[in-house]
Amino acid sequence: MLQRLYRQWKPWLNYCLLFLVTASLAIGCTAQQPTAESNKTITVGISPWPGYSAQYVATAKDLFKAQGITVKEVAFASQSDSDTAFLAGKVDVNWTGLPNAVPQFSRDPSIQVIFQCDYSNGSDGILGRGIKTAADIKGKKVARENVLFEELLLRRYLSNMGLKREDVTTVDLSAADSAAAFTAGKVDIAVTYEPWMTKAAKEGKGEIVFTTKGTNIIPDGVTARKEFVEKNKDTVVAYLKALDQAVKLIQADPSAVAEPIAKSLGITPAEVPEQVGGVKLYTLQDNKTITFNRADPMNLFDSLDFASKTAAEIKLIPSPVDINTVMNDTVVQAAAP
Repeated sequence: MLQRLYRQWKPWLNYCLLFLVTASLAIGCTAQQPTAESNKTITVGISPWPGYSAQYVATAKDLFKAQGITVKEVAFASQSDSDTAFLAGKVDVNWTGLPNAVPQFSRDPSIQVIFQCDYSNGSDGILGRGIKTAADIKGKKVARENVLFEELLLRRYLSNMGLKREDVTTVDLSAADSAAAFTAGKVDIAVTYEPWMTKAAKEGKGEIVFTTKGTNIIPDGVTARKEFVEKNKDTVVAYLKALDQAVKLIQADPSAVAEPIAKSLGITPAEVPEQVGGVKLYTLQDNKTITFNRADPMNLFDSLDFASKTAAEIKLIPSPVDINTVMNDTVVQAAAP
């Protein structure tokens, strides 16, 4: 659950996969692109994550139907699976961790951000055991998923502790397996996220030493190809309006809509308020005034600029992406009240 993004692949393998998928589509795989049965149908790729709760609730409450559209939700066990399906043209829109979409932007300029659904506000973090000073970290093995957003998180933590990236070595494990390795005492430091993080800290007799709370390091959102949005704008606008309604229901009382969220995350309804509390869900208005507004300190441009520069630094992409070219606010502007 919540297994986001390119699980256990080396960065260069990520890049190569993107190249191969893009090339194959260009050569003649356009038939694989999902063609809406009508301009009122969208196929959505999604995986488990508290920040994606609006999709779960909108589906359960028939909010898409109320908007006059059909949404075919394709649920994946991990976000890497969802991303792969999107790259292969099997879904129209994709819910994803936006830093990890940077390699996709690099290879396929038609992929754009159309909506920020949330940013991690404490649900992603780093577990530690016996960590008091920088000396307790230096030279240690860190379990983490080999994906960009966890690299960003690890680098920020090390920087805060006065350390460099080369001061630690990493063991490539999924977020779930990283938490399990910490619980079992196989590593003393692990990068992971909920619903495993809090549980592993308790069972592993450690603590959460750093989280994303109060930062915009790890934003999540919905991506789509430019052509799809242009051809189906009214449908995509209706889709975002339904999501906006769902977000407001969750914000008003997460317990009242806990059942579909719990089912999608594999947790109990009683755990939903805490899980959702670890992310900052965004409405359409938030997207209009914050996400796509460079003047706001929490804007998405700056966050993705940081991710893009880091991706280039670690040679995940050949050069930083011009984030201005991947931010598409036309649907938000049309849908926002």
